Amino acid sequence: MVKVVGVLGAGQMGNGIAHVFAQHEYQVRLYDVFPAQIEKALKTIEKNLGRQAEKGIIPAESVPVILGRITVVKDLSGFADCGLVVEAANENEALKLDLFHKLDETVNKDAILATNTSSISITRIAAVTQRPDKVIGMHFMNPVPVMQLVEVIRGLATSDETFREIASLVDTLGKVMAVSQDYPGFIVNRILMPMINEAIFTLYEGIATAEDIDKGMKLGTNHPMGPLALADLIGLDTVLAILTVLYEGFKDPKFRPCPLLVKMVNAGYLGKKSGRGFYKY
Repeated sequence: MVKVVGVLGAGQMGNGIAHVFAQHEYQVRLYDVFPAQIEKALKTIEKNLGRQAEKGIIPAESVPVILGRITVVKDLSGFADCGLVVEAANENEALKLDLFHKLDETVNKDAILATNTSSISITRIAAVTQRPDKVIGMHFMNPVPVMQLVEVIRGLATSDETFREIASLVDTLGKVMAVSQDYPGFIVNRILMPMINEAIFTLYEGIATAEDIDKGMKLGTNHPMGPLALADLIGLDTVLAILTVLYEGFKDPKFRPCPLLVKMVNAGYLGKKSGRGFYKY
């Protein structure tokens, strides 16, 4: 049974994953190559725990206890005692392959290695390790402390034992599991990204303003957030990366990224995190 969990990457997804595991009584080892990102993550986790306490989701006195379960480690060797490591680095295949190769050499040979990738092949990631049976996809939704779903994706070699352990673990986090086969984009992004891309094409072709596109989807189809605002929240670079995986993986023109999206990413307009995307922040 997993008791100690490593989280590799302390960005938007990584800090949420660390938060949720610590909240549910797991000891967490948190690492990021950028120390400033760790500092920011810890402040974000503390702020979000405080918000949960204000809403009565957790007792106020539990906030320092939960924070106390998160230990910052200086390098990958800090994951040596983990039963599970969840990688939450950028959506970049070369980076993930390199990280999994290094994790495989560092972490206990019986540990499960999971990736929070939202589109990249679990089978290819597993193939760079000596434990492909213990590699699996755990795609959390953003924001992690709020969203209930975890997509679980088995690679070609993922064992039944690994799958059962992760399924049980998802349940202990109070999350709901959706199981996907290992194809580009899995379930959620296979459906979501073409919708966001079509919204960008709608803007690109001058059919409507960003505000009216989002208004149409929010009020016309009862989406909690319009597709362009959602793209800004996800990060336009991440949206482009996922669409590129879909386009290259299926060789289907319906996944071709909108030229406007490519231009915006090239300009550094990445959405909320950069202060400018389809909207200004």
